[in-house]
This record gives sequence, structure tokens and C-alpha cells, in this order.
Amino acid sequence: MRRDEFAIEDPKEIEDFLNGMSFGFLGTVDEHGLPRVTPLNFVYVQGSFYFHGSRLGEKMEHLRRTPAVSFTVADEYALIPSYFSDPEMACPATAYFKSVTAAGEAILVDDLEEKALAMEAMMRKLQPEGGYRTIDAGDRAYASRLKGVAVIKLVPKRMSAKFKFGQNLKPDRLQDMIGRLEERGQSRDGETAAHICKYYPGPR
Repeated sequence: MRRDEFAIEDPKEIEDFLNGMSFGFLGTVDEHGLPRVTPLNFVYVQGSFYFHGSRLGEKMEHLRRTPAVSFTVADEYALIPSYFSDPEMACPATAYFKSVTAAGEAILVDDLEEKALAMEAMMRKLQPEGGYRTIDAGDRAYASRLKGVAVIKLVPKRMSAKFKFGQNLKPDRLQDMIGRLEERGQSRDGETAAHICKYYPGPR
């Protein structure tokens, strides 16, 4: 990561972010050695990423041929216009965001208990209100479905997190940025201002 001030090392911060997100981008390699990115839902359980889908298709062919993958999750909080910093130059325009990138080998899960754990965690994330029968490997109603679905596991060999919220700003610019966001008042500006205060490394 080029800017160390944006790096996040706290495992709980990273896990909380991943648990709050449901969508990411899986990078694979096709038969010609070219990269491909697939958007898909995910769940993060006990330090591993899980994905699901059909056993057929290009994504599965790529994974069987080349199991090395990357996976990225990102959430953009606010676009920061250049005129917040400079009345003329475009250079200061930026965005404040959180992102996590992981890399490792994709494993096709065969164990029904692990499949059930992953799929139940996925349902709790995507349908927290309930309204469905708990996914249990011992439930005969789910047995054939668990056998038929492809569940992919990624245990990261490398993972990095970048939360960019003005940690590089000087104290006077920090206060000015917070004021401008509060004045603008777009949907996530208040949340962004709170994150600026949370992640700023120095005295204010």
C-alpha cells in the first residue's frame, strides 16, 4: 500500500467492515491467462471468505484451472470535490472510502457441514429478518441442495485494508473538511465527518 496512513491493521475493524458489506469482486484468470472480475455476494466467517453459485460456468472453469484468486470489497462514503481545497486546480479532488483486498487460493468445499455453515451465514447477512428454515446439514430437506450448490472458500494468504478519511490532512484542513461536509449535508457526509474524527492519527 503506497500510503501507510490509510492502512488499517486492526482485525476487528476489518471484520466489522466485511460483516457490514454483502457484495465484492472476485478476480480470476481465464484460459488465455487474462484476468476476469466477477461481482458476487460473499460472507466472511472465521477468517475465510465464502461464495456460492452453480457448479458450471466460466467462473468455476477458471477456478479449477487456476485456483489463485483475489477478492476486493469497497464502500465509497463521499466524493470530495477539488474546490473544497483549491478554487481552481482539479488535483485535490478525491474520495473517502473503505476497502479490503485479499489474495489466496480458492477451494471448492465438499463438506456438507461447512457448506451449511457458510450458506446459513450468507442467509443471516442477506435476510436478517429471517422468514426461512435454518440451513442444517442434517436436515433432509436441504441435503440435496447442499450437495448441488458450489461453495467456494478463500483463506487469505495476504489481506490488506485501506480506510481513507483524510488521515494525511493537517489539523486546520481537517477541521475545514469536517465543516464543509457538514455544510454540504449529502446522505453520508455526516457519517464521513465522524470517520474523519475517528481515524485521524494526530491531535486536533
